[in-house]
Amino acid sequence: MITTSTLKNLARTGLLVGLAAAAQLALAQSSFTATYKGGSSSTCGSTYSISGMEPTASGKYPVYVHIGGTGESYTSNWANAAVKAAAAKGFVAASIQYDNSTFGTCSTIGQRAKCIFNPSNVNSAIAKLCARAKADCSKGIVTGGLSQGSVISVLAKNYDSRVRASMGQGNGTAYSVYDLSSCMANGKHTQPGNRIRIINGQMDMFVGGSVASAGASGQRVTGAVCPSGTQNCLQSNGSGWYVVTNSQVQDLYADHCFMGYGGNDLIAQCSGTLVDGNYQNGNSPWALGPTLDWLKTFVTP
Repeated sequence: MITTSTLKNLARTGLLVGLAAAAQLALAQSSFTATYKGGSSSTCGSTYSISGMEPTASGKYPVYVHIGGTGESYTSNWANAAVKAAAAKGFVAASIQYDNSTFGTCSTIGQRAKCIFNPSNVNSAIAKLCARAKADCSKGIVTGGLSQGSVISVLAKNYDSRVRASMGQGNGTAYSVYDLSSCMANGKHTQPGNRIRIINGQMDMFVGGSVASAGASGQRVTGAVCPSGTQNCLQSNGSGWYVVTNSQVQDLYADHCFMGYGGNDLIAQCSGTLVDGNYQNGNSPWALGPTLDWLKTFVTP
């Protein structure tokens, strides 16, 4: 027989569980800054900044590393939104400044990635992050980024085996005159295709132009195969690729920087300074929250 007391205890337990779940979804965060040695040469001799956030609650957390695109500030609104959301979900999260004034070949971008993710270099960005009191990189490292930053995100595991999954926005094997097939095609990077999620805008001027071409770029990187013109080619574990269509974003133009709005043509590409609300608060697989939730499935709480 279920008594009134039992019902009250169940209700109380349910409330506590609900509160605990809510806390996990939005942990309070505090900010931090640091520096590391990076660059485009093997010396990794230049000083760059790290901007991060971490949960204020005691404990040890896995690490999320965000890398912006060519010419993008490491403290852009989009980067800050990703870092804040990751910290709220239980990561020591940081956006990394690097030598991003130019693009480059696999060799050049790979060297930039190595300066960030070489765990043997005590001055690397990942060494500095893993040394934080609240960071436990044995619980796993996951990465995300835009454009050149998405290339570095996928290449991160080439240099640090603790990287368990990677996300890339505006990602492919070719950017303008740069052919990155030798390092970005599926099987050419250490990160397995089933640990990568690529999200490309339908109108991406570099790796898209249509749903079919944007999807083909994701397919080349991840190896996930779906019929031409498919929008959602996410696999059973959430890896694969997804194409953001024009109707899904606030400015109705899903370009290379679909996560923001304010510019909706090729000249104004990435000039927007606001974060797209559908990206920041949406429930679709291309949105920030669900993507971070996917990354979190690969780390230890």
